[in-house]
Amino acid sequence: MFGYRVPAPDEAMLISGGRRGLGGAPFRVVTGHGKFVLPVFRKVRFLTLSMCESEVTETCVTRQGIALHVRAVIAFKVGNDHESIINAGQRFLSDQEQMSVLTGRIFAGHLRAIIGSMTVEEIVTERQKLAAEVLDTSKTEMAKIGLIVDSLQIQSIDDGDTGYIDAMSAPHKAAIQRQAQIAQAQATQASVEAEQAAARKQAEYARQTAIVKAEYSAEVDRAQAQAGQAGPLAQAHAQQEVLAAQTELAQRQARLRQEQLVAEVVRPAEAEAERVRILAAAEAQRMKIQAEAAASYDRVALDRMLIDQLPQIVKEAAGGLAGANVNVLNGADGLGELAAGLVSQGLTILDSVRQNLNGNDQASDGERSGKSAVEGLLQLPTGKARKSDDGPVDVD
Repeated sequence: MFGYRVPAPDEAMLISGGRRGLGGAPFRVVTGHGKFVLPVFRKVRFLTLSMCESEVTETCVTRQGIALHVRAVIAFKVGNDHESIINAGQRFLSDQEQMSVLTGRIFAGHLRAIIGSMTVEEIVTERQKLAAEVLDTSKTEMAKIGLIVDSLQIQSIDDGDTGYIDAMSAPHKAAIQRQAQIAQAQATQASVEAEQAAARKQAEYARQTAIVKAEYSAEVDRAQAQAGQAGPLAQAHAQQEVLAAQTELAQRQARLRQEQLVAEVVRPAEAEAERVRILAAAEAQRMKIQAEAAASYDRVALDRMLIDQLPQIVKEAAGGLAGANVNVLNGADGLGELAAGLVSQGLTILDSVRQNLNGNDQASDGERSGKSAVEGLLQLPTGKARKSDDGPVDVD
């Protein structure tokens, strides 16, 4: 539409003519929308709000007196508020390229001042601190001309031919080189170890493969051998089973024959032997009983004979005294004692004969022994006898 003007998004439209702008500015500021502008009566100019760049290359002297060549880049723009646009429009509207030139000069001055208060070590190791101090000191001046700084980057610091920075960095370089050599040696060692481990794994794999192949080959050989021996082995097993069955049958037949022999020969023989033993024992018992009965009969007969002969024994003893010289010391009493002694002597002879017969198993031997004893006792000694009235009979 005729007379309607719209600024770009990164521009500020400045309208001069007519009424004044904010704060008594000689123009009005329009951003972000359009506006009707009367031609001939109003004049429109545009101020860029886009990012601008300024490069600073300056030789600065440090607190140590060492000259450093510093290169820095400043990113800046016009502020978005009306005050900043008015300040920048009044200064740079006719020649907006001057914003970069003026900004570079301002930062070069502040950069020289800040570097002059620092050492080379601080500048090299603390570039961010240097940039922050430069921004803080230049912020006020930049605001006065309507500009704001987005960033300040120190791109390079060079001491020329003095070699101070190189000397300062030499220990670090040596340490870095040493670390690099150590890292390289470690990497080489790790690589060698990895190669050795890989070689060992390959050798182990080859060994296991050879073992598996050998096992497979042995298993195949065994299977083939077993297959070749299957027929003979089966036949041998069959023959072995036949022999085992025949052996077992023979053993059973032998046991049966043994049992038959026992039943036919041993058992009857044992029965016959038992019968003979029983008969022999019965015969021996019978003979023993008969012998004991005979011996008992002989003893009874002998006892009866001795009893029958006792008066004769006493008589013979008394008869023997008839021809003897006997002195009766105590008269009639002594003579009675002599007769009683004869009778007692006869009874003793009878008892002795019985004891001899009891200790002898044969009846005939006992009888002969008894008769001999009797005959011995019947032979009385012949001597002189004295008779006394007051004492016993004494035989010389």
